[in-house]
Amino acid sequence: MYLPNQFRVDDPALLTKVIHEHPLALFITTADGAPTADHIPVEIEQDGDRFRLLGHVAKANPLLRHVPEGGEILAVFRSLDHYVTPMWYPSTATHGKMVPTWNYQAVHVRGTIHWHRDRDTLLGLVTRLTERHESSRPAVWSVSDAPPDYIESMLGAIVGFTVEVTAMVGKFKASQNRAAEDRAGVRLGLAADGLSADAIAALVRDPTP
Repeated sequence: MYLPNQFRVDDPALLTKVIHEHPLALFITTADGAPTADHIPVEIEQDGDRFRLLGHVAKANPLLRHVPEGGEILAVFRSLDHYVTPMWYPSTATHGKMVPTWNYQAVHVRGTIHWHRDRDTLLGLVTRLTERHESSRPAVWSVSDAPPDYIESMLGAIVGFTVEVTAMVGKFKASQNRAAEDRAGVRLGLAADGLSADAIAALVRDPTP
């Protein structure tokens, strides 16, 4: 991705925070020479200074056929984003030399994929993902709540994976390239828009919280 230095983030703590809070990855690969993409929920795991993504896909997913063991994956994660109008910049009233833009937060992860088909590994991957997303709900569902024979049939229909991360970088574009008064105008405009704009207004205030 196009990555001017003022928007670049390399801090693993900030990058993994985005992944943890927005775990639906966009896996970008190639199939028969053409780009293709899959939306896959993942977990991120740290082992010392190394990271890996964990998840599973359906056996019917063509990803299994066109990405071999050890093949390369690009996983894209996106969290906050919002349109920015030139009307929010005080500088617009001064000289008019402003154009619209978009503020956003994204993380790109590259790595090599390893496929897992043994039953115990699959059960561990599914249980881990489920427990993470069920833990904050008022009524918690567990894998063990489903009939055992049904779970076995479901495990037989998936393949697990880990992606050993080889590179990870973020782009936190939050008006860092604008003058202080224009950044203040963006914060006010975003706050007035509400909803997700409130969160990205905080990002404009501090691009690397």
